[in-house]
Amino acid sequence: MNFDLSDEQKMLQDMVREFAEQEIKPYAREVDETSKMRIETFEKLGELGLLGIPFSEEYGGAGGDTISYCIAVEEIGKACGGTGLSYAANTSLGASPIYYFGTEEQKQKWLVPMAKGETLGAFGLTEPNAGSDAGGTRTRAVLDGDEWVINGQKCWITNAGFSRQIIVTAYTKKRENGRNIVSAFIVPTATPGVKISCNYDKMGVRGSNTCEIILENVRVPKENLLGDEKKGFSQFLYTLDGGRISIAALSVGIAEAAFEKALQYAKERVQFGQSISKFQAIQFKLADMAMELELARNMVYKAAWLKDERKPFGKEAAFAKLYASEAGFRICNEAIQIHGGNGYMKEYDVERHLRDMKLMEIGEGTSEIQRLVIARQLGC
Repeated sequence: MNFDLSDEQKMLQDMVREFAEQEIKPYAREVDETSKMRIETFEKLGELGLLGIPFSEEYGGAGGDTISYCIAVEEIGKACGGTGLSYAANTSLGASPIYYFGTEEQKQKWLVPMAKGETLGAFGLTEPNAGSDAGGTRTRAVLDGDEWVINGQKCWITNAGFSRQIIVTAYTKKRENGRNIVSAFIVPTATPGVKISCNYDKMGVRGSNTCEIILENVRVPKENLLGDEKKGFSQFLYTLDGGRISIAALSVGIAEAAFEKALQYAKERVQFGQSISKFQAIQFKLADMAMELELARNMVYKAAWLKDERKPFGKEAAFAKLYASEAGFRICNEAIQIHGGNGYMKEYDVERHLRDMKLMEIGEGTSEIQRLVIARQLGC
């Protein structure tokens, strides 16, 4: 399948790349060291219309396709993995569920401000005892008159500290087989009983805001139910499939940054009277890195294309996320190896790329979960 970019996609790529070089990359080391997200970056992204790329213009979006969105994720992630993660989470997790499953009123009230960059989006799914087993959520929502009363806890939620609302999953009833009926709710962060703390000391993607959320007798209007009460589980599975494409694109961006630094360093570093790029051992590493990078990008674009064509894309999204994250980790690791002792030093950045990349093998479903998803798609 040929993924030649259209003129519009190339123009978008050039615009995002220029923005990332000027407005994101110069601060990448700083946000990593301080663990503080630059909200100014996202305000500017909103002004450029980059926070709503895949959404219709009537909701403040750009009316673009998923491939265009992946291009933006890749370029932003290449400049800063943490910024790329918050960008991807805002669009694929915080905004997309409202776009796909929300009412017209919910879209106007909650989606439009996200697309314009007036606030960021967050998706509260993971819990201390419900990670890979997302259906085992313990957060509970009970209908009391015209309000839902929600109690529970969420962890590792991206962007929650900068969001005016969080999409929260909670179980409402039990099915006949004993499994939870999981629903999704739009919870304004200013609602009494919502407590957000953002004190995680993370290994990587430190420029991305990550929070714990406590919900104590949180009351939201009945109309804040998102989509079908009984289909919340299938809704967030669809959301995660789309999110996996964006994490795969982010993996490609981080890996590309590491690869380019390794290639440049190999050409400049002289040992035994010549640049180390002349040694076959280094050439083989670079060749493998370039090959895996290209394969990962093609898998991302294929999954994105299938989504745009409204064809089944769950298996391909898992392919892309699994391969891009694991190949990306190998690429970042080899980039450090090519740098030798310098690769272990923060000033060369490749160690940061490796730390950022590790989360890609965990978030949006671990590598192990991706393999389960693929196996089930194969009928196993």
